[in-house]
Amino acid sequence: MSHAVAQPRDLAPLLARADVVAIGPGLGQDAWGRALLAAALETGLPLVVDADALNLLAREPLRRGNWILTPHPGEAARLLGTSATEVEADRFAAVRALAERYGGTVVLKGAGSLIAMEDAPVAVCDRGNPGMSSGGMGDLLTGIIAALRAQGLEETNAAEAGVWLHGAAGDAATQDGERGLLASDLLIHVRTELNRP
Repeated sequence: MSHAVAQPRDLAPLLARADVVAIGPGLGQDAWGRALLAAALETGLPLVVDADALNLLAREPLRRGNWILTPHPGEAARLLGTSATEVEADRFAAVRALAERYGGTVVLKGAGSLIAMEDAPVAVCDRGNPGMSSGGMGDLLTGIIAALRAQGLEETNAAEAGVWLHGAAGDAATQDGERGLLASDLLIHVRTELNRP
């Protein structure tokens, strides 16, 4: 399931077989990371963009139609050229501004994650808990959304379903408490929630 990529050209045969690309977690922001992001962008494939790919995008803004951006408030602030405090002061305005500036669908992560697409109502997720504010949770969300998109869900549907599924799994995983919750604790619950009748 994994393949080493030493040079951006090594990515080409892998991208040729892909339906969707999730990019950002672990990417880095150096020349290698920038080159891999550029290679992914050139394919025209649907993208789920997170973490360092968002930080690179903040440096060189780009508008595109078939991608899903998944920033937390700090990343959203960099993308908008503002502060996380301002993003948190009006999360609805921030997610709308991101959708207008960058196109596609935007998931503003946090308590009551928001999903926005330009000229459409903003969706609010009513699942999730404070225990989910730990390392790796955003990476898991990126993978869930990318998997749903690869299975044929339209862009915004994949984002909305992915955010809800992630939050519901997070809530189910708190049976032993919220403290110390890890992204890996959600995996069994993702499967259960996904298969719930």
